[in-house]
Amino acid sequence: MKQKGEWLSSTKRDLKKNWDMYLIVLPVVLWYFIFAYVPMYGAVIAFKNYQPKAGILGSPWTIPLFKHFVSFFKGPYFWRLLRNTLRISMYSLIFGFPAPILLALLINELKGKWFPRITQTVTYLPHFISLVVICGMIAIFTNKNGFINDIIALFGGQRVTMLTKPSYFVPIYIISDIWQGIGWDSIIYLAALVGIDQSLYEAAEIDGAGRLSQTFFITIPGILPTVVIMLILRIGGLMSVGYEKIILLENPLTYKTAEVISSHVYQKGILGGVGQYSYSTAVGLFNAVINCILVFGANSLSRRFTESSLW
Repeated sequence: MKQKGEWLSSTKRDLKKNWDMYLIVLPVVLWYFIFAYVPMYGAVIAFKNYQPKAGILGSPWTIPLFKHFVSFFKGPYFWRLLRNTLRISMYSLIFGFPAPILLALLINELKGKWFPRITQTVTYLPHFISLVVICGMIAIFTNKNGFINDIIALFGGQRVTMLTKPSYFVPIYIISDIWQGIGWDSIIYLAALVGIDQSLYEAAEIDGAGRLSQTFFITIPGILPTVVIMLILRIGGLMSVGYEKIILLENPLTYKTAEVISSHVYQKGILGGVGQYSYSTAVGLFNAVINCILVFGANSLSRRFTESSLW
């Protein structure tokens, strides 16, 4: 009881002293509570035959309880969806995750006042373009008469409509994703680079270390905690390939390599009618549970082998 009383009094003192900071963070807490935690209650329909008229509580439970999960696992598209999701996620992790780190390191090495700023602005711009516009640009660029095919034809290659070729879908998705997000994602690493003690560079320069040695022995270790945290978060979202871009780029000719779990949930839950609400919720819940396991596992490994972790 004494410890509880001390905790309460300490909390009251902190609230009184930093009330303005708590007031600033309150809208964020409310947003997450209303839009992230309250909707979790709706996940119960994954175990029910949901009927909108009856509501969540009034809808009957499925018999057996995991009926919709079993339907998904035994369905004809399960392995294809899982394979495509993991393929796109892994390629994004392998090629997309290091890209903003390399960009931040390169921008950090640029001298002068205006050129680094112009470089940052140019690389940030694609992030602010609507995804619909981005996908339209991709469709035009990769068309048979697009400029990418012009370059291929210039070197003696054959013109093809790339988005109709299943083998081209994943590379197009990954490259365009890197182009769209590399500048925006580099911001956090640039912020981490600013926090490195500049006296370390001065001492290294006096000792005769070159720019490359300074990068490997000062810069990279300096931003490593940030890189580890971002990697954990990235691994935690390994199964969360956004359905928006997939739906905008895919077509019947590329379904076998393009369709992922999130787009399957959209097709069944939004376009499949009322009878598919419970099934699509079950698929989405399965996806969320896997992501949760991944983030806990990645955090545990990071805490064990490095000094950085989320908790």
